[in-house]
Amino acid sequence: MITTAIIFILLITVYFAFTNQRKFGKIPSGKRLEKILQSPNYRNGKFQNLSFTPNLAEGETMLKVLKKFFFEKDKRSKPANRMPSLKTDLHALNPDEAILVWFGHSSYFIQVDGKKILVDPVFSGSASPIPATTRSFPGSDVYTVADIPDIDFLFISHDHWDHLDYETVIKLKSKVKTVITGLGTGAHLEYWGFNPEMIIEKDWDAQIDLGNGFIVNTTPARHFSGRSFTRNKALWLSFVLQTPTGKIFLGGDSGYDTHFAKIGAAFGPFDLAILECGQYNSSWKNIHLMPEEMIPAAKDLRAKVLMPVHWGKFSLALHAWDEPVKLATEAAKAANLPLLTPMIGEKVNLNALQFFESWWKNVG
Repeated sequence: MITTAIIFILLITVYFAFTNQRKFGKIPSGKRLEKILQSPNYRNGKFQNLSFTPNLAEGETMLKVLKKFFFEKDKRSKPANRMPSLKTDLHALNPDEAILVWFGHSSYFIQVDGKKILVDPVFSGSASPIPATTRSFPGSDVYTVADIPDIDFLFISHDHWDHLDYETVIKLKSKVKTVITGLGTGAHLEYWGFNPEMIIEKDWDAQIDLGNGFIVNTTPARHFSGRSFTRNKALWLSFVLQTPTGKIFLGGDSGYDTHFAKIGAAFGPFDLAILECGQYNSSWKNIHLMPEEMIPAAKDLRAKVLMPVHWGKFSLALHAWDEPVKLATEAAKAANLPLLTPMIGEKVNLNALQFFESWWKNVG
């Protein structure tokens, strides 16, 4: 009994020592928590989705999921060869260009109407508090923070490690003018040294006038949050970005639900919708789009063009690394919906449709 108690105490001590590292951030408190408590989306001590959303599907358990990760993962969950990429010089862009550059997974840069925008940047080479467990694919990390110019608007959709990267945002801090995120996420950023005056935290269904024709509407997603076992203390978002010349949907992470149609009805059509297409599995189908749901979501949004993200950098599910883009390409072709599939670093012209080669076929 004494030995068991000692082991238990040691494990608890190790856990708290590990999760008290700065990179885990902070739980909201004080005035930030007071604001959260007023949210209609915060109930029973945590944020809630619009629909009942268990993290695991009916009949699934964490033990079953772990078993699948150890014994049922596709042998091609990681590419056989180095990921190809291009290196666009973001510091030397013509300020009149309207472009997007994808960095892999859900990280991308947008320059439009004179503003520079960065979304969910992850440049550390990992998407986990234990880096060795989720290394980025070789060749996918051609960009570093040094390659990023000064940023007008940094969007953080939620606080998961593959969207809010401590090492990256710490290095970006001096380059960012304004951060736009969900209620509670600012607690992490302020703890890490960001000036609270530069952080705009909003609930769903808020409007932010950024001036000069830039308006952001914060919209729902069907997901969850948390950087440790404490979940849903900060809100997860999608965004409607209205610029002087166009409208873009920034999807973040989200399972399929009625919110896509509501967003499309309220704000569509969209010139471009950026939606997740990877890291899915039937075991967690409520919190990520399944392959057959991406095109319906895009149609609900009334998207003219679709760009699939949340793939091509990390293996966070069981499927083959290139399965998401293959299925997305087939589905978009069948639906006659233009699809943008650039290589990492390849420039996307936001003012003209482009055809991209199926570069993933040469990776293996």
